[in-house]
Amino acid sequence: MAEAYIIDAVRTPRGIGKQGKGSLAHMHPQHLAATCLKAIKDRNDLDTSTVDDVIWSVSTQDGMQAGDLGRMAALDAGYDVTSSGTTLDRFCGGGITSVALAAAQVMSGMEDCVVAGGTEMMSLTAQMSKDKMAAGLKPPMMGSYNERLMRTHPQSHQGVCGDAIATMEGFSREELDEVGYRSQQRAAKAIEEGRFDKSLVPVTDDDGNVVLDKEEFPRPQTTMEGLGELEPAFTKIANVPLDKAGTTFSGLINAKYPDVDIKHFHHAGNSSGVVDGAAAVLVASKDYAQKHGLKPRARIAATANMGDDPTLMLNAPVPAAKKVLSKAGLTTDDIDLYEINEAFAVVAAKFVRDLDLDWDKVNVNGGSIALGHPIGATGSILIGTMVDELERQGKRYGLVTMCAAGGMAPAIIVERVDDFVD
Repeated sequence: MAEAYIIDAVRTPRGIGKQGKGSLAHMHPQHLAATCLKAIKDRNDLDTSTVDDVIWSVSTQDGMQAGDLGRMAALDAGYDVTSSGTTLDRFCGGGITSVALAAAQVMSGMEDCVVAGGTEMMSLTAQMSKDKMAAGLKPPMMGSYNERLMRTHPQSHQGVCGDAIATMEGFSREELDEVGYRSQQRAAKAIEEGRFDKSLVPVTDDDGNVVLDKEEFPRPQTTMEGLGELEPAFTKIANVPLDKAGTTFSGLINAKYPDVDIKHFHHAGNSSGVVDGAAAVLVASKDYAQKHGLKPRARIAATANMGDDPTLMLNAPVPAAKKVLSKAGLTTDDIDLYEINEAFAVVAAKFVRDLDLDWDKVNVNGGSIALGHPIGATGSILIGTMVDELERQGKRYGLVTMCAAGGMAPAIIVERVDDFVD
């Protein structure tokens, strides 16, 4: 089987995902995607008539984010019309999946050059109806079909799930706040030292004016004391009746875990940020890269997907990491760096504890708590961040994973290379 190599990775800065506050909020999501696709093309002098496919991730495929953004953004970026495009949805995990599918196409020999990535403008999705934005299955009052599924697999609000897991796993509010504080401190240091500069491309408008060229969400002034003063974010929503029968998000969890008295620990300072952003990763075969004078930056060593309990929703990253390690023939000790998406602090805290990892190897440049989580794009962002950091530290293996709605987690291991591996 052929090897799949990462040639390059780019991303936009992440803008605050609120209308009237975020610098990117007035842009079209197609423009953000096209910004990344054009940067990949220009930086690598890419003949886009030789790009076999563009595989793109968008979680909320509605409104301006609908209509096969992968294909439309490629055309907008000036790609040759022969370069095809498709768009997928694995909720938060789509940005890893797009790269994994690109790698699979190349490794199978079916394609030679694929650009993968993702986009999410949460400033747009926040305006959509709760019905359209419901992650996983909708509450039972929304239709008999989903009511039947919800009886089998009750699915709640992600934040309430995070609080439920923290309660069940015995994490304290202080432990979770430490995750949030660490994320802010590490992100601030990474930005100050220019660790993201290699992959970051500015967003400009149609006239060439810079709209955003730096991260907009981080709050480096964050303190543990300040985090401790924040009110839990999901206490109210957990107990608001969703239908005439009085179904609540807490009740959906208690339907499967009746003995859990959910304590609410997550808040804006230890949960992922709402932002807009996009990212792209260029994946190619050895033959294609050599023919076109492209130098590899990393080899995709293994990919995996894992499902877990959809009621708790956020617990699949640990089994996904174990699965992808097994596929690669590696152990946790072989991995130099880890990126676990900070959807909620408990996800990262549980990942580190369950795999017995050292925080010095995990999210070393901060994570989505500090930098934000543009749902469909985050996985691709993290892969690019991982490649950059492996190069900066001169390390070999990096593992990236993240939880996704429905109780899923994709995972990928990349190996830094200086040349092609036979």
